[in-house]
Amino acid sequence: MSAAGPPQRARPLRGKRREAPHGGYRTTAFSFPVRVYYEDTDAAGVVYYANYLKFMERARTEWLAALGFPLAAFEREHGVAFVVHRAEIDFLMPARLNDVLDVTVEPVERGASRLVAMQEVRRGPVAITRARVALACVDTARWKPARMPKPLQHALETTN
Repeated sequence: MSAAGPPQRARPLRGKRREAPHGGYRTTAFSFPVRVYYEDTDAAGVVYYANYLKFMERARTEWLAALGFPLAAFEREHGVAFVVHRAEIDFLMPARLNDVLDVTVEPVERGASRLVAMQEVRRGPVAITRARVALACVDTARWKPARMPKPLQHALETTN
C-alpha cells in the first residue's frame, strides 16, 4: 500500500432525473470517495479551501473514465481537453482530517463546446461544499474552443 492509501472506487449514485433549480436538466449523479489527509488541511486542521477544487477535478476525471473516456487516452485520441472556464463555489461547513467524503458530478447543461456540472462534496448525507463548474472543450493544438467529440456527446445523451 502506498502512502496515498488504498485505491478508491468511483460509484454512481442512484437517483431520478429531475429539473435543476437553475435551469437545464439534472441526471443521476456520479460519486467518487475521497479521504482527507494531512496534506489536505491547513494550520487550523480543516481542509484548505482550494483543495475542494482538487477533489472536484478528481471526481470529474473519474466520471469521464466511468463513461468510457479515460482522460489521457481521450485527449490523445480526440485532440481536445476540458478546461475550467468558471467555477462558483459555496463552502457550507468544514471537512477535517480523516473525514471520508463523497464528491459528486452531475451534468446540468451541455453545448457544442461547453459542459456545466453541479458538484458537491458530501460527508454522509450532508453537503459541505457545493459548486457549479463550467468547462470548455478546447483543441489542444491551438487552445481554442472545439466541438465536444461525438462519442462523448452520445454517452452524455444516453446517461440522461
